[in-house]
Amino acid sequence: MSDVLHKRDELGVILLQVQNDLFQLKKRLGRTAVNESGGTLDTEALDAAISRTETGIKICTEEYLKTVNKQVLTLPIIEDLEKKTRKIAKWRPPLDTIPDVRPQKYLTAGVSPGEKHKTAFTMRLLYNPAHPKNRDVMHQNYGIQLPDLQKKTRPAMGAQKVTTGPMVGNLAIVSTGFQNNSMYPPPQLCEEDIRRGISSLIEKDLPPSAADLCLVQTLDKPKVSHLHQREDRSPNKIDVCKRAGKRQKDMSQSKEVMQAPGISHPERLLTWTTVTPPPSAASDSKLLLGPTRLIPLDPKCAPALPPAPVSKHRFSIVGGRIDPCVANFCAFKEHYCLCWGPLLEVLWQLEKLMQENAVPHARVCGERLVALVQNGKLDWGGRQVEHLLSTLENREEVWELMQRPCQRYKGERGQQAAAVRIQACWRCYRARTAYLQQKRRKWAARTIAFSWLLHAQVGHVRKSLQATRLRHLENYRNRVKYLEANWSHLSTSRRTIIHVPSLGYSEEQRCSLSRFYILQNTQMGRLCDVRDDNVEVIYVCPVRLGEDLLHYYTQLLGLQGAVVTGDPKAYPASCVKRFTILTPEAIQHFPSHKMCVSTLLKYSPHTLRRIKNLIQGKQAYLISGVPHVDDLAVADELGVPILGPEPAVAQLYGTKSGVRRILTSAGVSVPPGHSDIYTLQQLHECLAQLMIDHLEVQRWLFKIDGEVGSRGTAFCDVSHLSYRPWALKEYHRHGPQLWRMEWVQEPVLIKFFEAVPALLASYAKPFNTSCYPTWSCFLEHFLKEGGVIEAYPPSDNVTCLTVDLLVEPGGEVRMLSCGDQLHGPGGLQVAGYTVPQTSVCPDTLSSICMHVGHACQQRRILGHLSLDLVTFLELGTLEQKVWAVDLDIGYSNQLAMTQLMLLMTGGTLNYRSGRLEVPPPVRANKPSARQKAPKTASLTTRFAVMSSHLLHTNLSMIHYSVFFQMCKAQGIGFDIKERLGSVFALHDSTERSSLSMVTISPDLQGALLTFARNLSVIHQEISAPNMQGETNFK
Repeated sequence: MSDVLHKRDELGVILLQVQNDLFQLKKRLGRTAVNESGGTLDTEALDAAISRTETGIKICTEEYLKTVNKQVLTLPIIEDLEKKTRKIAKWRPPLDTIPDVRPQKYLTAGVSPGEKHKTAFTMRLLYNPAHPKNRDVMHQNYGIQLPDLQKKTRPAMGAQKVTTGPMVGNLAIVSTGFQNNSMYPPPQLCEEDIRRGISSLIEKDLPPSAADLCLVQTLDKPKVSHLHQREDRSPNKIDVCKRAGKRQKDMSQSKEVMQAPGISHPERLLTWTTVTPPPSAASDSKLLLGPTRLIPLDPKCAPALPPAPVSKHRFSIVGGRIDPCVANFCAFKEHYCLCWGPLLEVLWQLEKLMQENAVPHARVCGERLVALVQNGKLDWGGRQVEHLLSTLENREEVWELMQRPCQRYKGERGQQAAAVRIQACWRCYRARTAYLQQKRRKWAARTIAFSWLLHAQVGHVRKSLQATRLRHLENYRNRVKYLEANWSHLSTSRRTIIHVPSLGYSEEQRCSLSRFYILQNTQMGRLCDVRDDNVEVIYVCPVRLGEDLLHYYTQLLGLQGAVVTGDPKAYPASCVKRFTILTPEAIQHFPSHKMCVSTLLKYSPHTLRRIKNLIQGKQAYLISGVPHVDDLAVADELGVPILGPEPAVAQLYGTKSGVRRILTSAGVSVPPGHSDIYTLQQLHECLAQLMIDHLEVQRWLFKIDGEVGSRGTAFCDVSHLSYRPWALKEYHRHGPQLWRMEWVQEPVLIKFFEAVPALLASYAKPFNTSCYPTWSCFLEHFLKEGGVIEAYPPSDNVTCLTVDLLVEPGGEVRMLSCGDQLHGPGGLQVAGYTVPQTSVCPDTLSSICMHVGHACQQRRILGHLSLDLVTFLELGTLEQKVWAVDLDIGYSNQLAMTQLMLLMTGGTLNYRSGRLEVPPPVRANKPSARQKAPKTASLTTRFAVMSSHLLHTNLSMIHYSVFFQMCKAQGIGFDIKERLGSVFALHDSTERSSLSMVTISPDLQGALLTFARNLSVIHQEISAPNMQGETNFK
């Protein structure tokens, strides 16, 4: 205890000695100081500084004595005190407070690079408590002896551990100068300052010696507190501290010079104002862009300031400058002289901000300014202006003034800032324009490159497809040659027929057809080819059939044995094992794309492999429907020939104009007309000429080349033409021979040509209004795709018939089916057929068919053909006329239904006699041996009525089993013994809205009556008065 008191008495003696030394130093400097010019130096400023230092030391001495007298004595730490002797350094007067009268080098040049590096290195050591030299630097620079954390403590010793850092929360650590001034608010230390330790005290401008005067509370169980590394090592703050210290030194020297006698107030103001070199364009641009990025002041974003209802230290900034001689500013500076360095930096920034924005008057609250500096929230980032304005009492007025347009350019260096801003905007505009142009060029280059790559890739794919299709075509031609050479043998030997009921229409036509997949499956009668014992059938079905339909067709084809024997209970025929129905798996992937069967089969590898396995080692060929280019790909994949023409040839001669060229070259009668019409002028001229040449024709037909059946047909009645009676008089006046002369027809031709546009616009109508509702719509497609004009037969009784031909590869032409057409309400739409035909003489019909068949063979058109004819009686001579009006390339629905009829009757079509010959019924009782053998029974004839397009939406509400029970209850069925009755062909298992029907009877009238009765009964059974549904049964 006595040792501690003795040391404290020694400290008191040292303080008294310091006071005496300062007094002696004051006397010596007053007598010897001389400046560079040889004059005597005025020591009033130095005298005042020494006086203030002496007064401060007296106050510190008194406070120290009070503290010593009131200090609670504690027991010393038990340790070896003899080894740790502390030497008290002898005090030396601080020479920094003495003004240097020599020329100041820092005014002309900055700090040397070596000193900067040394200072930065020292600060890095201070910020890193874990560094081994940190303890030595703190002891050398600040006289603080930190504990050695690297030294290991001995557990056996009971010495008290040294505790570094604060042991209690939020203790106010203040310096001696701050303790003596009761007006100065103590700085608040946050947890971050406590964690950082002595480095935080240095940043807040507290003397390092204040660490010895801090209140330390010793806990019962002290723990070692490690000094963590400082997180923020930014050199910007070190530079700020250096600049603040330098400015404080300059301000102190300026004030001393300013207090010298003989210097007026303006000179003092100019001396106090620090003259800085003009900033560069880059710095000006930063300062210029600063105020433009300001945001409205938000109380939440403003730094937390202590509430100051009445400011004790208030001063003003007038015209962007602070008057250092104003009493308020002097009192503020004197009150906060100990932390004047950071305050000077903030005041310089605030003064600069007011000058740049030409603020005439701003009132600064000193307490807010000090609180802002002490809190450490004044950063030099984006929110600097917001923090600076928070120290103003009239910040709303200043903010409103700063927000005015062009206010920045009214202040100091405003013209230079405006010039910099204009140059920056212009350079930005040029750079942006150049960037956009470069970006546009780059985008164009990428687009061109991508388009070129895409074009090259598409070209490569196109060439690859062309090569593939050319290979398919070559293989098709080679296989056709093989088929031509071996057809006679192939048609009589065991063979496999692959039926692909594909409708290879154009994409536009396929999309316009409703129920397209079911429409392709209306030829289920192709399965009846198995009635030949040498034929196996593979049928590719475009829809998935259920078990009920598969069972139905198995039972139906198994009736062949019962038909031959006349026994309904006969064992099913062997043909049941000779047919296979396959569905391409691609139908699951393309349910709504309306692809033809050939395309679906092309993208169905599993089905193709199964067909290959079925035809392996067998002779086979493929029969398609309407030819399509994918038929070649499927045939090439299967390695089988196609009984049909090339798709390109079928497309060329499958149009209405192409058909007319074939029929004309065949030498058969065709209706008057013109083909290959593509312009409106050509249409009007041809129609006018045709009307003059054939005045007896009252209706003219217009047919679109690419359409099928009656879909692309329109008509116009010329009986409405006003000039027609006058033209008939002229015809009878000149006579038939003279009427053919052009000079006779010229006046009538002119009148007709003028009247044709109005006639067509008023009286031309399409047959199928669902596809082409008006004549203008029909005319647009007619001129786009081309078409023909044909005459409608000039008779009230017109009969149409259809003949199915087979142009064999060997060169022969065979008739497979012939029947008269049954038309619907429109007159041109086919509803069904009656087989055999009874309208034309068989020899005449056979002659026409042979001529057409050979004409097709000359054009490499092979396979199945469907020829449409019309017959009527000429009015003048009552002579029967037969016109060939249309030719369809492909397998027809009539032929498929004829195959079903022949299977159920076991008969054959005799085309020379024009009869359907059926074997007589088989008798149940056999004749005895004594009876004479009966004579050979003659063949009986049958007539059939068939239709493959029976539609009724109410059929989907009942299952097929219920449908057949209903037909059985109403007497609708087929008699196997007599080979009479009705047979149905079902299309699908899902919608069940359409079916095909054949009625067979000994006479034509009976077949028609049975057909009509069946439709009526079925319609009544499945329909209700309030639910008729969509149907063509009526």
